[in-house]
Amino acid sequence: MNLLETFNQNAFLTLNAGPGTPDSLLLLAQFSASWLILIVPAILLGLWFLGGRQGHRQALFCAMTILIALGLGVACGTLWFHPRPFMMPLGHTWISHPADNSFPSDHGTVMFSAAFALLSLRLRGIGLLVLAAALPVAWARIFLGVHFPLDMLGAALISALSLCVAKVVWQRLGQTLVALCEALSRRLFSWLPARFTP
Repeated sequence: MNLLETFNQNAFLTLNAGPGTPDSLLLLAQFSASWLILIVPAILLGLWFLGGRQGHRQALFCAMTILIALGLGVACGTLWFHPRPFMMPLGHTWISHPADNSFPSDHGTVMFSAAFALLSLRLRGIGLLVLAAALPVAWARIFLGVHFPLDMLGAALISALSLCVAKVVWQRLGQTLVALCEALSRRLFSWLPARFTP
């Protein structure tokens, strides 16, 4: 076992919930692990329907960054498979999860890539909110035994890289993508008041 993997496993065992953990803390972790991620689609929908044309561009750039990050995550997982803690087995598991690749964390990737994209758009308040929410998500998924700490670090690094890629892609395709999505939105949501589909 190399030093990085030793550190990864030791850090996991330090953060993982053990027997005797209070039910209230487990419930908080389960909420954070499964539900906090919904803040991201809520923000994107808010930007799209309430932010006007600028909001359209912001929502689409964020969505593009997230999708690129998830794609890079799949590529990393294909090149380097790492088992989840309960597959080894290691520590204690408090939520059910398929026995699939652990690295990088999809939840972490969505949260960090959304936060980085929002911050790059100078939506500082919303970006910091998502970044703050990403931390309990990362903690909870380690605490509950379905991810290692390096899964979350990897998610953050991949998210930073995806932002750089998204900026390049956006320069080439951004305006076209906005026009297409606005046209589609007007067709699908024509029944909404005009202020929601500018």
